[in-house]
Amino acid sequence: MSPGASSCPSLVVVAYARSVLEVFGSFQSIVFWVLAIGSLALKGFALFDALRVKEEAFSLAGKLTKTIWLVILGLCLAVNVVILNPLSFLNLIGVVGAAVYLVDVRPAVKATGGGGSRGTHMGPYGPW
Repeated sequence: MSPGASSCPSLVVVAYARSVLEVFGSFQSIVFWVLAIGSLALKGFALFDALRVKEEAFSLAGKLTKTIWLVILGLCLAVNVVILNPLSFLNLIGVVGAAVYLVDVRPAVKATGGGGSRGTHMGPYGPW
C-alpha cells in the first residue's frame, strides 16, 4: 500500500460521493430536458392539430370555438418557449390545457368528421 492511500480513507469516500452526485446531477438534467422537450412537443402538436380542424367542427361537437382553442394553445406554447422550466406553475397549467384539448376536444371534433382532410376523400368538387 502506498503511504498516502492508507492515511486518508475519507478522501476516497469524498471522491466517491462527488462522483455519485455528478451522476445524479447529470441524470437530473437529462430528466429536466426530457420533460421540457416533451411539454413543448405536446403543446406544439395540440396547436398544430387545432389549426388543421375546421371551424364548424368545434361548434358541432359542442366545444369552445376554434379561435378560443387557438388562443389557449398558443399562449400555452408561448409560455413554454419563454419559461423553459417544465415544472413551473404556468407550464404545468399549459400542459393541462393541451391535455384537455387532446383528450376531450380532439376526439369529439374528429367524431364530427371535421378533423382535417385525412380520410375524408373530398375532392375539389365534393366527395369521391
